[in-house]
Order: sequence, then structure tokens, then C-alpha cells
Amino acid sequence: MICRKFNCYFTLLICLLSMQSSAQAKKQFNALLVTKTAGWHHESINDGVTAIKALGEKNFFNVTWNQDGVPITEKYLQNFQVIIFLNTTGDIFNDKEQRAIEKFIQSGKGFVGIHSASDTEYEWPWYTKLVGRMFHIHPVIQTAKLRLTNNKFTGLEGFTDGQLWTDEWYEFDAETTKGLNYILAVDESSYNPNAEWPDRNLKGVGMGNFHPIAWYHDYDGGRSFYTALGHQPTDYTNNAFLDHIYAGIYWAAKGKK
Repeated sequence: MICRKFNCYFTLLICLLSMQSSAQAKKQFNALLVTKTAGWHHESINDGVTAIKALGEKNFFNVTWNQDGVPITEKYLQNFQVIIFLNTTGDIFNDKEQRAIEKFIQSGKGFVGIHSASDTEYEWPWYTKLVGRMFHIHPVIQTAKLRLTNNKFTGLEGFTDGQLWTDEWYEFDAETTKGLNYILAVDESSYNPNAEWPDRNLKGVGMGNFHPIAWYHDYDGGRSFYTALGHQPTDYTNNAFLDHIYAGIYWAAKGKK
């Protein structure tokens, strides 16, 4: 009798675990979240991780945080559809990891870069083209006016032309590739874009009449979305910003917008 009860409980447990595994497998897609830094560590990283995990729960996709620096290999990336770089900085991958990421994108999958993802891996030419433009310098944090472009990318519904936003306004170097689709810009006349970093012998004077801060493009068989917003911890509780991020994640993972 005891054995029969044990078998019954064991069978029920197996069924529950199977149902749980099946439910997880049916989620829209799997996202890998990378926050590794080899330089400046943004205060907002933990807020961003919490927010992206919550986006996964809300929008029914899995989020795996590469918190412990698990090596990025082709096998490790097999089960993901999108890789998200959240405030990464510096040279963070070895040659094998770089090649694995290249093959990941070439297989038709997606990349999302948030804020300092453009301040990452300058010496990896393929990556600089994946991002589209690389960070050069920024002035002090200021409030400025956002500018919507003519591109009606999903996830911009919470932004209005001329809306005030406080951030660390990145000035970018020239395009590293062709075909960038710009979706959001900042009005330089609404803030002071001048910056000087004597210790790095860098100066910034802004980008002129058109200063892009978010874009997307097809690249090397896959998809890439980048936004320069996201420096402030409070950004990650802002619904407009979270919709903006999720639209990029969804498009990068599914190819739909």
C-alpha cells in the first residue's frame, strides 16, 4: 500500500515537472542578458536587470542573466533567440566568445544594445558594425528635448516630439555600417552638448542638427537594435522607456515590429 502511494506521488511529481517544462518551452522566445563590464559600472545595471526580467514575465519570454560570467560558446547560445547587452563596457569577450556571438547573429538571431553597449569592444570591428555607431563622449547629465523621426517603429508611443528627458547624452562617432534606421534623436539646442575629458584627451561639441540616439538595422544575417537611453536607474521604472526596450527586444528576437 505504501509503495502504491509512493508510486502515485512520484508519478504526480513527474507530471507537474513535465507540465512546468512544457509551459516554459512554449514561451515566445529566450533572451540572454549580459551586463559584464571591464570599465565603468553603471549604477542602473541592477535596476535594468530587474526591469527586463519583469518584461519577460509580463510579455511571456524567458530571461537568463549571464551574471556569473559563464563563457559564451556556440552551444551556450543555441537556445537563445536574442542577446541583450545592458550597460556593458570595455573589452569583455575573448576571441572564441566573439566568434560564437558572430555565428549567433549570422544564424538569423538578434542583438539589443542598451546605453553603454556602444562603449564596448571598440577593437572588435564586427561588433562596432553590429551596434552601428560607437560612443565618443558625453557632457554632464542634463534635461533635453527628444525628437521623433519619421520612422514609425513600434514602442515609441510613449514618447512625444519635444518631450523633456534627462539622460547622459552620448555623442557618437561616424556610422560604422550602412542602413541604420533612426527612430529617436535629441535636440541639441535644448541642452549644452560641449564636453571635455582632459585625462583621455577627448572633446565633444555635439553632432549638429541631427543627433540620433536610437536605431535598428539588419546585419550579417540577423538583427540589431540600439538605444542610448538608460543611464538613470529611474529610467527602468518609466513605462515609455520599458515599451521602447521591449519593442527592440521583440523585433530583434522575432523579426516583427
